[in-house]
Amino acid sequence: MSHEIIQPALRSLRARLSESIKSLHELVQRTNNPDLTENISDLRERIQEPFMFVIVGEVKSGKSSFVNALLNTGEDICKVAPDPCTDTIQQVLYGEEDVVVVNEYLKKIYHPVGILKEIAIVDTPGTNTIIQHHQEITERFIPVSDLIVFVFEAKNPYRQSAWEFFDYISVEWRKKVIFILQQADLMEDEDLKINIEGVTRQAEKKGVNHPQVFAVSAKQAMAGDIDGSGMGKVIDYINANVTGGRAPWLKLENNLTTLNEIMNKIGAGLHARKDQLLEDQRFREEVIETLQSQGRHSKNQVKMLVENMVAVYDRITAEAKNDLSRGLGFFTLVKRSFLSMFSKKESATGWLSELTEKMETSLKQQLTVKVNEGVVSVADSIQQMAKIIQLKIQNSKTILKGNQGIFDDISEKRVQVMHDLQQAFSEFLNRTENFVDERMIPKDSQFTPDLAKGGGLAVIGVVMATVTKSMAFDITGGILSAVGILFAGITVGIKRHKVLNSFTFEVARGRKALEEDISEKLGQYVDTIEKRIDQNFQDFDAMIQLEGHETSKLTEMQSKIESQLAEIESDLKQQSV
Repeated sequence: MSHEIIQPALRSLRARLSESIKSLHELVQRTNNPDLTENISDLRERIQEPFMFVIVGEVKSGKSSFVNALLNTGEDICKVAPDPCTDTIQQVLYGEEDVVVVNEYLKKIYHPVGILKEIAIVDTPGTNTIIQHHQEITERFIPVSDLIVFVFEAKNPYRQSAWEFFDYISVEWRKKVIFILQQADLMEDEDLKINIEGVTRQAEKKGVNHPQVFAVSAKQAMAGDIDGSGMGKVIDYINANVTGGRAPWLKLENNLTTLNEIMNKIGAGLHARKDQLLEDQRFREEVIETLQSQGRHSKNQVKMLVENMVAVYDRITAEAKNDLSRGLGFFTLVKRSFLSMFSKKESATGWLSELTEKMETSLKQQLTVKVNEGVVSVADSIQQMAKIIQLKIQNSKTILKGNQGIFDDISEKRVQVMHDLQQAFSEFLNRTENFVDERMIPKDSQFTPDLAKGGGLAVIGVVMATVTKSMAFDITGGILSAVGILFAGITVGIKRHKVLNSFTFEVARGRKALEEDISEKLGQYVDTIEKRIDQNFQDFDAMIQLEGHETSKLTEMQSKIESQLAEIESDLKQQSV
């Protein structure tokens, strides 16, 4: 008959669960939650720990021989019982052969024996020598043990020290105690039966329901007679009630429940983190949409400003052309030539100079009015763009809280990024240089940023009005110079039609330059401000990009682990039925 301590199905499920815990440990570390990390580390260690058997009993009761027979490796794992005078506890574990002294009461003995991968033994000194150190055993081993094995000498299982130690063990631990009468081969069957009944009654008096008492001969078991030695019954009991019964399955179920609870916490935190990411992406899209929408609106305002300026230009130059047309008549020029002998003002040159001066004065005065009127609308539109973005930053929604216990570090980093964004944007709005674009300032312009008082948003109108008027006057001034040269060459004999055509050409050229140059420069100015506002979001964009990658990775890990745990849970239910 085969007596296996560990069932293959249990071994397989425990190995699979161990792998899932390993994966979950990596996931938990990414949450940066110390408590969860510690919990999963402890769980990971416990799931990989072998079943813990604590062997207690009197000196020379045969504990070490029992351990060797139980493990049934063909060699003495516990070669020598603990010295009665040293009060040393021996923890027998799997590993390269070694002895590690933990303290004066505990040593760990490692053996490269396969069974120790599944079973760990705590072999204690005699109960009549370690009374003053019971706490050491209690704190370190009994609470985490899977089975406590009380070993008595079969000839005399009634010694007071053994039962005093039993009294020291709490009621809860008595649920996982078995009693062994060792060296049964040294007794007659009738006497052995009497002692078995005596231990049973004594255990019942101590509060143990249905005490399990086994009489064994480690000597016979080591000789190969497992069934005849009584060890077969012990191993079968352990298999049925500890390693192969409901207990190990329940242990796995409990571990699985704990893992699912941890997964639920991570899932809730990850859900909040993904919701925050979606909210931040939506917020960023709103910012981009606002910039584009307000940018289009500002350019429409620029278009209206230019149209109004061109309308003024057309009206004034049309009036000048009419005056020129009337004054270039043959008889009018002859008359002016005659009168010029008495007054230079009445000469053709004087009249043309006056015409030019009048056109120049009208253009400057009325273009200034239109610029001042139109720039207000454009400046308001740009200011509105910046203020809306600032308000959106201030009202950005926070979902991932810093008190959830999961991803607190991510929450703190986001809070810092948003704080930096808000502070940087406020500073951005207050700096004059952010709203001055040197590319739109004509060469030799007298404008300098220092002339604009108030700074930041307040300077937009000043900048645009100054620059726009400067550009307009540069353009119209150039046209007036060309017209002046044209007029200087006029004589009585020049053809009226040719002069008017030349005037019309120069005016049209000026009109086109006025319309195109100002439209282009102010359009570029709007684009520049829009771009500069958007550049404030570089760190925020980097955060979103990183969060997208991280949440995707975490979701993938979470899904994989959940699938593994679901499969293990299903198999566990089938196997443990």
